[in-house]
Amino acid sequence: MARLLADLTPLRESPAFKRLWIGNALSAVGGQLTLVAVSLEVYALTGSSLYVGLLGAFALVPLVLAGLYGGAIADAYDRRKVALTSALVLWTATAAIAAQAWLGVDNVWLLYGLVAIHSAAGGINQPARGAIIPAIVGLKNLPAANSLNMVTFGISQMIGPLLGGLLVAQLGFGWTYTIDVLTYAAAVWSVYKLPSLPPEGTPAKAGLRSVIEGFKFLGTQPNVRMTFLIDIAAMVLAAPRALLPAIGAVLIGGGELTMGLLLAATAMGAFLAGMFSGPVGRIHRQGLAVFICVCLWGASIGLFGVVVVLSSRSPVPSDGSIGGWIWPAAACMALAGVADAVSSVFRTTILQSATPDHLRGRLQGVFIVVVAGGPRLGEMLSGGVAGGIGEGWTLVFGGLACIVAASALMRWEPGFLRYDSRRPSP
Repeated sequence: MARLLADLTPLRESPAFKRLWIGNALSAVGGQLTLVAVSLEVYALTGSSLYVGLLGAFALVPLVLAGLYGGAIADAYDRRKVALTSALVLWTATAAIAAQAWLGVDNVWLLYGLVAIHSAAGGINQPARGAIIPAIVGLKNLPAANSLNMVTFGISQMIGPLLGGLLVAQLGFGWTYTIDVLTYAAAVWSVYKLPSLPPEGTPAKAGLRSVIEGFKFLGTQPNVRMTFLIDIAAMVLAAPRALLPAIGAVLIGGGELTMGLLLAATAMGAFLAGMFSGPVGRIHRQGLAVFICVCLWGASIGLFGVVVVLSSRSPVPSDGSIGGWIWPAAACMALAGVADAVSSVFRTTILQSATPDHLRGRLQGVFIVVVAGGPRLGEMLSGGVAGGIGEGWTLVFGGLACIVAASALMRWEPGFLRYDSRRPSP
């Protein structure tokens, strides 16, 4: 049984990673509190779902732009200084969000501006952190370290939204934001305690030319490039999130609660994948593992679609309660969460291992853009298709399309299936 549990070697052997992991665990939950609270505050101020939706644009655009440039900054300067400076900006933006709540400013545009600053700082912070991990744990321990980070992600996604809504209802916006300010201080401290971490070799000059250099490298290295392409195929073709409100409202029943349960099931899958990730470090054919996981993601989403199609033949409970179809639906989403988490661990490990140190920041920046932008494109696609064929069949065909696209990518670049972590090649 012990061989199945998460490998704690990175925590034992690297005090720096241990501090980062603890700080990230605390701040991840706090970040979810703020994410939920900001959405609720914008709705309280405007009474409009449109204004709440605009939060996504004010968060996504700065994240994408800063993510690309932030990776170049991480490759040009001491990564500890880049991560620390951006973490301080993140902490300051969170403190400002808390301050406006305590002062009762009640200005939605101020909130939008603070969210944009917070997101832009995150776009610089995340590539720097991603480039730091290999330096403090070593390439051998990367799968275990990334699996431990997946545990943090799963926990924050499971309890953060629920706790955020509860705290806003019981304590108000000010205290909810303040908890995030306090927890993020742990993340700042963990970065502050890092040693100096300059990029190896001659540092690149941060700028557009540096960003282009990163894309040129990506375009010529098949294994690293495939980690992005196969994730785009999964997230664009089989993205279920935009369909969940309608599934809860008119198909399974339960409304917002159903959506929350299905998202929590996905996060639970990610958490379990991280907790029982012991065998991950013993898998060397990581490209093959990514392909299998992406196909499993597609199959899980397709099965979820089958459940939705079958549920549409049963009457939705008239009292607003959740129908019995929620349990097989949640099981499918949990399985999808497991597949996505394991795929993410291996894709991140391949990216960090096979990319030369002087380019890691820039490739991590592209990774942030793909992770943030792919699901948004997928939500637009699935929402548009569902208007014509319904939510259930959109999920079924999306899952099948994901598997077909992943198989086509492997046929185009079969070397990815032979990728061996013992001989990492970009």
